[in-house]
Amino acid sequence: MKILIVEDERRLGQFLKQGLTERSYTATWVSTCREARDALCETGYDAIVLDLSLPDGDGLDLLREWRKSGFNEPVVILSARDAVEDRIKGLDLGADDYLPKPFSFEELLAHLRALLRRQSAMKQTLMEHRGLRLDLLSHTVHLDGQPVDLTSREYALLEIFMQNVGRVLTRTMISEKIWDSHYDVDTNLLDVYMSRLRGKLEAPPEKVYFKTVRGIGYQMV
Repeated sequence: MKILIVEDERRLGQFLKQGLTERSYTATWVSTCREARDALCETGYDAIVLDLSLPDGDGLDLLREWRKSGFNEPVVILSARDAVEDRIKGLDLGADDYLPKPFSFEELLAHLRALLRRQSAMKQTLMEHRGLRLDLLSHTVHLDGQPVDLTSREYALLEIFMQNVGRVLTRTMISEKIWDSHYDVDTNLLDVYMSRLRGKLEAPPEKVYFKTVRGIGYQMV
């Protein structure tokens, strides 16, 4: 599980990263809004631990941006702002949990485990979009009621897009999901798989499912 920590206090950020790493999470620590935006653009995360008082902006603005862009994974706010109205605002803007500082690390872990379990249980087993139907249980794909024969890589690629319809996915994010290890996204292998997937789904030609976002990646439309 990949956790993004957004915390400007150096000692606390390092403590959280080390503690989560020791509990077998893959933890990334950033200290500014800009770094948080860059981190989320570069790769996907299963959850975010978010401070609100950051040197270059407010964590609530980040949260608002992420929810509008389609990021639906759990966000836990960890903040010294502990007034009831602050908690209500954070939850209303899309936070899944709110822990005031000071906090117990074990309690934070328990909250993360509960949110990740809930997120896992809510994963859809059947996804549909504009005549496309992907069944996670039977591992099948249908287009306008007709079966589509996909390789395992093509299926995994389509699943990522079906889970993120309308969201621009970077080449790095897609590659890290498809290949187990980091893949050199400067090669054309991802483009080859996208071309094959398009060839099987975008017929007739006017039925377009994928948009190439030059210099960034791809988007399912």
